[in-house]
Amino acid sequence: MSEPTRSVSQAVRTRRSVREFLDTPVPPETIRRVMDTARWAPSGCNYQPWEATILNGEPLAQLRDKLRSSEMKQPDYDWDAPKQEDRYKQRLYDLSASMFESLGIEREDKAGRAAAMGRNVVSFGAPVLLLCYFPRLMKEAQWSDTGMWLQTIMLLLREEGLDSCPQEFMAYYADPIMEHIGVSTETHRFFCGMGIGYRDPDAPVNNFERNRVPLEEHVRFEGWS
Repeated sequence: MSEPTRSVSQAVRTRRSVREFLDTPVPPETIRRVMDTARWAPSGCNYQPWEATILNGEPLAQLRDKLRSSEMKQPDYDWDAPKQEDRYKQRLYDLSASMFESLGIEREDKAGRAAAMGRNVVSFGAPVLLLCYFPRLMKEAQWSDTGMWLQTIMLLLREEGLDSCPQEFMAYYADPIMEHIGVSTETHRFFCGMGIGYRDPDAPVNNFERNRVPLEEHVRFEGWS
């Protein structure tokens, strides 16, 4: 379990995609407080396109039972396009190698890798699951707005000493998820899940080193002498 953060910088630096959660219950008032504050995330033209259902307890257990018996279906959006360029593909491979090494899973162990990835279905044991979707009329700009909202939530969770794991993987199960929460896939597009809870501080998968490319590869500074 991690300590609450006291600054935005600390929240940013200590946030990571947690892949092993404790079974410690999360107080509902904490989740409500985070979500109420996150309403102030920015959005173009103040459209506030995001919508969500947050599951806990029996409704979450029922969804997980449903997903275990459901087949994966190709999502109706593509998150793999960056792999067409080597520099982006290498970033993915480097992260995957570090993660599987922390789990003690060899590259040749296809069954072990599949089992580890299968843990996505239960959001790595998170006691709370946020399911994010929005009306289908929303376009690229509103997807960006939704990402800012989700990041705001993740940083506010760190302020509370909580952790998260955003999961585009859940889009493979968009149909059974939307059916479970009673939202039409004709009017709305499912985007992602987000496991929420307290990280297991002793789990190696929560402690492997992640890397980021140097600032100069992302940002140019002009106009300063």
